[in-house]
Amino acid sequence: MSESPPEREPRLKSVPAGRAPGARESPDALLRRIEWTVIRRLDGLLQGDYRTLFRAFGLDLADLREYQFHDDVRHIDWNVTARLQIPHVREFNADREVTAWFLLDTSGSVDFGSRDKRKRAQSAALAAALGRLLTRHGNRVGAIIYTDRVDAVIPARGGRRHVLHLLDRMLGAAAPERGRETDLAELLETAQSVIKRRSVVFLVSDFIGAPGWSRGLALLARRHEVVAVRLYDPLEMALPDLGLVLMRDAETGEQLFVDTHDARFRRRFADAAARRESALRSALGEAGVDCLELATDDDLVDALMRFTVLRKRRSQLAAGVSLHGRPRES
Repeated sequence: MSESPPEREPRLKSVPAGRAPGARESPDALLRRIEWTVIRRLDGLLQGDYRTLFRAFGLDLADLREYQFHDDVRHIDWNVTARLQIPHVREFNADREVTAWFLLDTSGSVDFGSRDKRKRAQSAALAAALGRLLTRHGNRVGAIIYTDRVDAVIPARGGRRHVLHLLDRMLGAAAPERGRETDLAELLETAQSVIKRRSVVFLVSDFIGAPGWSRGLALLARRHEVVAVRLYDPLEMALPDLGLVLMRDAETGEQLFVDTHDARFRRRFADAAARRESALRSALGEAGVDCLELATDDDLVDALMRFTVLRKRRSQLAAGVSLHGRPRES
């Protein structure tokens, strides 16, 4: 057996050599398909109440006032109470209009997919589903599209035609240049300067690229309700035994033959993937954002229902309720 290739970070960024790319779906065809296969199913599962999907979004602090008998103690503002030595509670207004922004990573790495669907296709399908769910109820959506740099800023507007425009810009984004690594910090910095009003922000990316983006994500999460949508392909987690395979980095163009028949190499690959996974989860946790995992072979309806459960649990924990439905002990 030949000597194993040196250990490398698992950065599969292209389909295997020789595989023809799939035909690109038009924005109108994509949106129609999503309306029939995703939104109709969600309507049945959510009984038409889309607000269940966006639980805890759109709440703005309206005022502070002194605590009164029968007030909910969970609404006490302890910082103000400590300063004034008198209990004060927070009052909120439910903002019926939700403005959502999609921060869309369309760099070379999201063109990878080991089966019939690539990460880019899942990203577009998610944007279509969430965008249409929001706009059909009078809300607005905007987007910032990133290739190897910020490629487009699409102002937040409502309506089905605007969702089509957003998808057209996303699917028609220029191919990124080779040799430039994804820099999510640049995307997040642009978002901070562009998004003025408190919004729901979906950062849709595979998070493969240059480090140093976690601080920008934490700053964005201070002003907005941020959800990280992590795109991935199962082949990025573990390599099957395929023999000698040519891998190409879609961002740098670098190519490398690897011997996937070597069990030691597959084990090192899986270990490196696990370390990267742990570091990513830690960074997202420190930034204080929820994360929706979206694989290329995921059913989008199932993924969005997982998101609903995630938001419900977060709301319960914030309200002082355990996952079993009982108040947490103080």
